[in-house]
Amino acid sequence: MRTVGVEEELLLVDPESGDPRALSAAVLARAEADDADRGVFEKELYGQMLEFATHPRTDMAELGAEIVRCRKEAARLAGEIGCAVAALATSPLPVSPTISMNRRYQWLADQYGIATREQLVCGMHVHVAVESDEEGVAVVDRIRPWLPVLLAISANSPFWQGRDTGYDSYRSRVWDRWPSAGPTELFGSPERYHRRVADMVATGVILDEKMAYFDARLSERYPTVEIRVADVCLHAETTQLIATLARGLVETAAREWRAGREPVDHSVSLLRLAAWQAARAGLARELLHPATMRRLPARSVVRALLDHVSDALASTGDLDRAREAVDGVLRGGGGARVQRELMERTGSLREVVTECVRHTQG
Repeated sequence: MRTVGVEEELLLVDPESGDPRALSAAVLARAEADDADRGVFEKELYGQMLEFATHPRTDMAELGAEIVRCRKEAARLAGEIGCAVAALATSPLPVSPTISMNRRYQWLADQYGIATREQLVCGMHVHVAVESDEEGVAVVDRIRPWLPVLLAISANSPFWQGRDTGYDSYRSRVWDRWPSAGPTELFGSPERYHRRVADMVATGVILDEKMAYFDARLSERYPTVEIRVADVCLHAETTQLIATLARGLVETAAREWRAGREPVDHSVSLLRLAAWQAARAGLARELLHPATMRRLPARSVVRALLDHVSDALASTGDLDRAREAVDGVLRGGGGARVQRELMERTGSLREVVTECVRHTQG
């Protein structure tokens, strides 16, 4: 059974005002002083962000429990220095981000200018184990059309700098300002994959292979495919669902490859349109169906994803729980809907943030 690990980026906020606070260094110092938390939490590009990573898991219930534990521990550490954590993919309130200075982040600031200064966004990455680079590239090639559906399920960033953007996932639109971000063409082999990344680095536009910010890529640190499309999810159970579906996609793609089935050859142009539609609509309206690239109600497209991975999920005992979780997220509408409903009810983005602090811990 393939292992799965999750990385989540959380927003550090003032517990009363909801304003983002650049206190990650202080939180990390407390985490390092605690043996149990050492190595769990990491610094991110901005002082207003905190990242954690789970251990690789084969049992999805155990993974979900670890996500909850990490969120609660992040909240405890943040609370000790007078702030809170919120699983928000963008800050609803206006903010001037504080870049965490080191040589790498300074290079980003110098190279990309305002695009770097406007990247205070929080995502979620899923690592799914693969047996080899050959299998990994085969998976990356075959999961491409389905990744916008994961984005739609995760969508949790309707507000930006104090305004409703009209998007359910505005984070993804901000993230795509990086020159190396987004969907990829078919690679076909590990040699072509690695040559493409090396050619990108050789241009000098990106710093190194870590900056190959593909929607799905071979991890440079682990024997995994890393799926990078999702917003950080407001609720931990949605994070667990995304991770479950991601493993299902990887296993389904690997089976297709071993059976000799060719990947669907959608162009990058169409995949970009599918990602844009997912960011705009979330679960509220229509998405592009991965097979036809034509519009259908989001509910139908999400269920098509579940059908696509159902055999893989059944083999790991995850199918029934995934069906229940899909039903729940379709009823609730996801993080973007929750945020907008909070705004409609309270009329205050500060209340949106402070209420989402509570949602973050369940």
